[in-house]
Amino acid sequence: MISQITVFLENSKGRLLALTRCLGDAGVDMHALTIAETSDYGLVRIIADNTDAALKALDEHGFRATRTHVTAIEVPNRPGGLADLLEVLEEMNLNIEYGYCFSSKGGVAVDVLKIRGDAKAAEAGFKLEGAGFKLLKQEDL
Repeated sequence: MISQITVFLENSKGRLLALTRCLGDAGVDMHALTIAETSDYGLVRIIADNTDAALKALDEHGFRATRTHVTAIEVPNRPGGLADLLEVLEEMNLNIEYGYCFSSKGGVAVDVLKIRGDAKAAEAGFKLEGAGFKLLKQEDL
């Protein structure tokens, strides 16, 4: 499992810039960023190279941020790659709360999934590795 940062961000001009500048000034490199929005606020999910430094900087600048454990899985970057992964999780009767993907070098993609229940996510890791998927650690990203 890896650490993801979730930031509750007011949906107003310049807030995303302030967030990214805060992290950049703290020397934090973002590997992935996704935004889910409502009319009033957004949920910004970030995978960073240094979660602790990111959370500290965000707190010091008044951002409301939390750490969440998610599962990062290396998947072949080809048609059906994600479906193959989801089939294994479906066989285990696991619920995916949310997810996002990004392409990586070498013909692979990284799928980041929030699997309901940390114990079930850990159990899924063993089954996924047995099915040929590689689970990633923070330092792999």
